[in-house]
Amino acid sequence: MAEQLSRRERQIMDILFSRGQATATEITGRLPDPPVQAAVRTMLRILEDRGHVRHHKRGKEFVYEPTVPRQRAAGQALQRVLNVFFDGSFEAAVAAHLAEHAGRMTPEQLKRLSALIRQAKGKRGLP
Repeated sequence: MAEQLSRRERQIMDILFSRGQATATEITGRLPDPPVQAAVRTMLRILEDRGHVRHHKRGKEFVYEPTVPRQRAAGQALQRVLNVFFDGSFEAAVAAHLAEHAGRMTPEQLKRLSALIRQAKGKRGLP
């Protein structure tokens, strides 16, 4: 999925990743400033031709789903954000997020983050 998607294609893919699967009607209903449904169906065909989605038939409608597992797509999306906004630095991204949201994080969330950091250190053999 390294190829660039248009803004509308990205919106469609975001809907499919968040829902798991959807019909053209469902997608159209969730798009901001939606185009006509025929345009959404055309974009879905293009996404399918390019290998981003597949479909199966349910009754009279096609149900579309991403071809890439959500977890893998999430990793790819995160890497794009890191590259574009943080020069590829995970540390810079986490620092920016903490600077913005630390005051709103619950003690449980902070405890889980600390545990994840300890776990990552253990995997690297660090104290």
